[in-house]
Amino acid sequence: MLISGRIAAQTEGKKDSLNTGKVPTVVLDSATLAQADTLKNVKKKWMPVPKTATRLALIPGAGQLYNRDYWKAPIVYLAFGGGLYTYYLNTIKYHDFLDAYKSFYVLDKNDPNYGKRKQDLAGDDDTVTVRYRNLLNTSSEYVQITHSQAVRQKNYWRRNRGFALIVTGLIYTLSIIEANVAAHLKTFDLSDDLTLNVSPKLNQPSMRTPTPGVRVVFGFK
Repeated sequence: MLISGRIAAQTEGKKDSLNTGKVPTVVLDSATLAQADTLKNVKKKWMPVPKTATRLALIPGAGQLYNRDYWKAPIVYLAFGGGLYTYYLNTIKYHDFLDAYKSFYVLDKNDPNYGKRKQDLAGDDDTVTVRYRNLLNTSSEYVQITHSQAVRQKNYWRRNRGFALIVTGLIYTLSIIEANVAAHLKTFDLSDDLTLNVSPKLNQPSMRTPTPGVRVVFGFK
């Protein structure tokens, strides 16, 4: 009896130790490990900063290069450079006819005839010689023009010069706005988390009988 009691006590002690003992468990989920490895290897998508793009766009084309819209930079350079070159061409033509206009008058302030027309004083022909340039200033010739022609041509090229300056300023402003807007658009979420589901639907809210229609669902994951 003593021997059997001792064996029973040892058996119960072993059962209690097995039941009450806490064994630490480690969960080795392959999906969790794979997800962790994937997150380590995912590169963060580059996003432009709109404020930085706007500041860099003060230099023509720099904002487009910052946004990595490399194809837009040549367009900005051509438009801005074309505006400046047009302003330059109109400026030199304006000065040609301005000098011709001034040659009609006595401009020496010490001369008693200051401000009077030379042709009226000398009785000469009312014409002067001016350099007349073609559209792109690739060739030119010297022609005789009258006083009224000098006035008209001077005013014409002055207006063209002002218009070219305005257009160049607009191109410069639009390039800055475009860089800012493009940077904002690149920050929008265009991933698969945004879904648009289009499916047929027979039951319409205001119809008592089945009516064919289309259901459009825009969802966020």
